[in-house]
Amino acid sequence: MPQPFDATANRQAERLALTFLDRVWQPPHDLDAIDELMTEDYVITSGGQTIRGRDAFKAWVKAFQELLLDARTDNLEVFANPAGDRVVSRWRCSGRNNGMLGTPADGRPIAFSGVAIWTVRDGRLAECWVERSAWELYQQLTTLP
Repeated sequence: MPQPFDATANRQAERLALTFLDRVWQPPHDLDAIDELMTEDYVITSGGQTIRGRDAFKAWVKAFQELLLDARTDNLEVFANPAGDRVVSRWRCSGRNNGMLGTPADGRPIAFSGVAIWTVRDGRLAECWVERSAWELYQQLTTLP
């Protein structure tokens, strides 16, 4: 049976995802925003790894941003399901290589795309599945500049 359309929840879910991308993945990288935007038991699955809990997620984001200097993630498209309890973003992440995927930290500009699918619970992001173009990124990193 189709879900009823809830325009308010739909817009709130989209706004929540955009706020997360803007505050956490754009300079100056406000990691404390994670406390506001994610549930305490937040779970993310990315690159074959599952990170559980807000504090573990903060540490994961910090470590990622240390590997990708000047990291920024720009939303290309966002949409939520009719009930507003799922939201998807297609995005592009860019920065300077500081050892991504175990490669030498050469400072060269890199970029890759990805998709994030979140579950929204009680007005916060509760769970996420991320797929990113890791193969294309690896090719960039292992090709001589």
